Amino acid sequence: MNFIFVEGLRVDAWVGIYAHERVVPQTVEFDLSFGIPEGAGSQDNIVDTIDYAKVVERIRLELASRHFNLLEALGEFVADLVCGQFAAPWVRIRIAKLGVMKGVRRIGVCIERGTGLPVAPE
Repeated sequence: MNFIFVEGLRVDAWVGIYAHERVVPQTVEFDLSFGIPEGAGSQDNIVDTIDYAKVVERIRLELASRHFNLLEALGEFVADLVCGQFAAPWVRIRIAKLGVMKGVRRIGVCIERGTGLPVAPE
């Protein structure tokens, strides 16, 4: 299976359970890998694959107006979006909050959904 990956996507998102996390959005970082249709590049035409620019744009648009208590819920939402709206057969999402704890660079979750999950690069 072929896949597209997007690494280091930073998005301002409303996520968190603590009062200070509900006052301003936080920057979260995404690494995404998602399956694309077999033979997507054979005709060299964007209509045969998933347009990663549209995926990124949609994620930014949706997260600008929603609040999630947990990164897990945010990840489930994005996984459903990529698989449902963009028809990806599988998706792996790593989401991290940056610098939220002293001495910790990133805290996050990894979510995988779909059928026939391949071993995609980390």
